Amino acid sequence: MKTIKLLAITVVLLFSGVNMMNSQTTGLQVMQKVYDLPSGKDTQAELTMTLINKQGEKRVRQLKQYIADEGSVEKKIMYFTAPADVKGTSFMNWSYSSAKDDDQWIYLPALKRTKRISSGSKGDYFMGSDFTYDDLGERHPDEDTHKLLREETVDGKPCFVVESTPKAKGHMYSKTITWVLKDTYIGLKREFYDPNAKLLKTLTIKNFKKISGVWVILDTEMKNVQKNHSTTISLANVKINQGVPASKFTERSMTMGQ
Repeated sequence: MKTIKLLAITVVLLFSGVNMMNSQTTGLQVMQKVYDLPSGKDTQAELTMTLINKQGEKRVRQLKQYIADEGSVEKKIMYFTAPADVKGTSFMNWSYSSAKDDDQWIYLPALKRTKRISSGSKGDYFMGSDFTYDDLGERHPDEDTHKLLREETVDGKPCFVVESTPKAKGHMYSKTITWVLKDTYIGLKREFYDPNAKLLKTLTIKNFKKISGVWVILDTEMKNVQKNHSTTISLANVKINQGVPASKFTERSMTMGQ
């Protein structure tokens, strides 16, 4: 199970042609391999989230993130540590190995209470960023119908291009298109289309590296092309398999800070 594969998530386009594709490869197989990429038993990292409006003005936020893969469920918790107006806010996500919907919670220190994110609210944007709550979760491949569109070379690297359409009606995205590296099955770019089939957002992976044998996405940008607003997330001080206690992933822990 992967997260964001980001934050959960997925670059540019050079047409190669459908006739070059391996006839044995399907869109579902590609996306299942992306989903199944090893992530380690647990991960810790410091995050910098930068919100950039259409005037180019920036707001920077600092976070700590912890992830644990417990087999049937992947648990993630994020704590805002700065600036003062968001410090103490926390978010927790539990993603399941089945197609069961993620469980999500947010703790707002001003209200001194933890709120469960309902299914109807998962299309809301997270803390003013360009990521929705749904984007921060882990979407199981069985929730979509996948079509392998073509192969393209991106910066000299062969990629699969896969279109994914939600099986459930009323989803906030009518479809997504993902560019996946053929050698590592890392998603380099993902396009999100609104209910009117117009391009809404683009998620681009700017940097990734292998740490302790695990591929880690270090720099990500989500750009809302309709609003000309973007959010970048950068990871630092990444630690893999150092041990994260189960008690970290509780509602009580959300109220206590990092």
